[in-house]
Amino acid sequence: QVQLVESGGGLVQAGGSLRLSCAASGNIISINIMGWHRQAPGKQRELVATITRGGSTNYADSVKGRFTISRDNAKNTVYLEMNSLKSEDTAVYYCHSVGTLVRGPITIPYDVWGQGTQVTVSS
Repeated sequence: QVQLVESGGGLVQAGGSLRLSCAASGNIISINIMGWHRQAPGKQRELVATITRGGSTNYADSVKGRFTISRDNAKNTVYLEMNSLKSEDTAVYYCHSVGTLVRGPITIPYDVWGQGTQVTVSS
């Protein structure tokens, strides 16, 4: 099994910054993609940013220039640096990871989500 542990959410004023972290643990062989999604009240979950093992990144248009995603492959950890936060960034942020794990003599793909961490931006 693979588990994702998120941290770093909280309450911040508009214009402020927060840094989210997500560490993956388990019988992981490799992690292909790690990323962050968010879900605001009454809205569907949406992609925020993703990063591949090689470092290629993808961002939602709404966060480009304000958020930066990075990862530490040695620690199986992904980070989301959020700057110039706006009230519309308020949401539960979910970490997502896709990769390969080992189970006994075989390797199998995995696709897991974290529990979510609340980010609240006050205006």
